[in-house]
Amino acid sequence: MPTVDVLRTYLEMTDPADLGAADPAPDPGGRLEPVRDCPWHFYRYLYAEVGREYHWRARLSWTEEQFRAHLAGPSTIWLLTVAGAPAGYFELRAQEDRSVEIAYFGVLGEFQGRGLGKFLLYRAIAEAWATRPSRVWLHTCTLDHPGALPNYLKRGFRKVREERYQVTLP
Repeated sequence: MPTVDVLRTYLEMTDPADLGAADPAPDPGGRLEPVRDCPWHFYRYLYAEVGREYHWRARLSWTEEQFRAHLAGPSTIWLLTVAGAPAGYFELRAQEDRSVEIAYFGVLGEFQGRGLGKFLLYRAIAEAWATRPSRVWLHTCTLDHPGALPNYLKRGFRKVREERYQVTLP
């Protein structure tokens, strides 16, 4: 198993005015809505499938009880579907400091390259700001999709901190 160096970048937005103009929904069959009372196994599916190519592994070992406890917390899950099929999601998680973290965000592989990531990120940020937080923040790393960091910067986030670490990949 190879060990690789990873750069994690933390980004934030402190003013809703920093969010640029909306990108129109790129697919007329697209629909975005919050998942009320998200079933734990559906959340696990989204996490596993969106994160498969990017080595999202931390939650794959969680038990049903751990997923249920997480989903009972201050998170809102939003699902993007295209023609009825899951295409992507984001998770907004309220923090004790009145900030909102975009904890997870992504588009399933077969839906990438259609502009859905720009649309989905814009909506994630807009929905986060709708809760009137002190700031909206997230982090990404060099294991994520190569378009992730440029997308975050283009939507108005600014880098606030970077850290390096190593990870062993399967």
